[in-house]
Amino acid sequence: MSFSIGLSGLQAAAKDLEVTGNNVANSGTIGFKKSRAEFADIYASSFYTCVNKSAVGVRLDAVTQQFSQGNVELTDNTLDLAINGEGFFVLNSEAGQDGKVYTRNGAFQVDRDGYVVNSSGQRLQAYPPTTPNSAVSAFDTGKLEDIQLPLDNMAPKATTEVELQVNLNSDETVITGTTPPGPAFAFPTAPATDVDPTSYNWSTTYQVYDSLGKPRDVTMYFVKTAPDNWAVHVGMRDSAGVMQDVGGGTNTAIFTAAGVFDTATSTPNPIAVSVGPFLTPPDDNGAGALAFSIDMSNSTQYHNSRNNLNDVTQDGYTSGTLSGFDVDADGAIFSRYSNGKSYVLGQVAMANFKNPQGLQQLGDNNWGESYNSGEPIYAAAGDGRLGSIQSCALENSNVDLSQELVNMITAQRNYEANAKTISTSDQMTQTILNIR
Repeated sequence: MSFSIGLSGLQAAAKDLEVTGNNVANSGTIGFKKSRAEFADIYASSFYTCVNKSAVGVRLDAVTQQFSQGNVELTDNTLDLAINGEGFFVLNSEAGQDGKVYTRNGAFQVDRDGYVVNSSGQRLQAYPPTTPNSAVSAFDTGKLEDIQLPLDNMAPKATTEVELQVNLNSDETVITGTTPPGPAFAFPTAPATDVDPTSYNWSTTYQVYDSLGKPRDVTMYFVKTAPDNWAVHVGMRDSAGVMQDVGGGTNTAIFTAAGVFDTATSTPNPIAVSVGPFLTPPDDNGAGALAFSIDMSNSTQYHNSRNNLNDVTQDGYTSGTLSGFDVDADGAIFSRYSNGKSYVLGQVAMANFKNPQGLQQLGDNNWGESYNSGEPIYAAAGDGRLGSIQSCALENSNVDLSQELVNMITAQRNYEANAKTISTSDQMTQTILNIR
């Protein structure tokens, strides 16, 4: 009996050393989770008694994984992703159930087809955007698909909408169309001449984009015709340099007694701009006709204030070359372009389990679903118990080398003590055999 007790102790200590050695060996493995050997004592049972009283050894009960957080180390690769908190990345692989495996190793790269993959070529799963090729951060969370990064350039987009916020000085002089104070407003007909500056109170210029992405200057002229009333003219130069009327003639901007733009009486609002044939050949780039609207609803008119262009936004842009990618804390992936625009490409999908310790180890830092782990719960970073995602960072192994070295010494002492038990039992047996 003593031999079997000592032998079970030797086997347990050897297994403890094996688990500790595996932890030490993987202390530098990204996303590795350490394991712990758990033991149970063995009792001899008697047919005639219901209480076990005689201990006869020890056995390995389980090797459990410890999913505590590892230290996060910063890197210079945007596609290096670390999870702060609970959860796993989802990878597409035929090795797992339904082709899915799970990992904490966020060292990703791009393959030749633009897919985000790990070192084994398994593709990262993400939720696709509901509006492709846009900056709208809305995702179809009912669908998982391989995330593919575009490697081509962004095409230009012609301006279709302009939102203009100006402030006009209510103290400006009313221009009646006679001199003084000034002549009636009129666009010039000769290339070398401009609009008479005495025929308007203030002008401002901003840019829109044509169908080929070329910036075009738009000039707006404001003429005060009565208290709280302004005439608005919109002009653009043709290929010969002549300022042309593209705003459909005279538009009116009317303000309330509080200086707020009156959308009910201002006509039209928004102003419809139609740029005719002068943006087509013989222009220098052959762009097509351009049509856009100008919304002035947020404009104001205040006393003793300067005429000023406070803000202008428009939805057109020039072409752009791909300059990089960004990943935010919610896992949304954006492509950045040289024209300052960005597209939402998808949102990194994450998974969690009721019992992560029940996951099946598959190697290569991957786990698979098992009966003990329960089914995966898919969501985005930050949802429920899921942690956040940090770009340009990797989660290191959660192995504490100091603790593992202490465990190694303890397991070694246990091994030596159990070996001594066997040696002592052998001496006792030899003594009995020597009795004459």
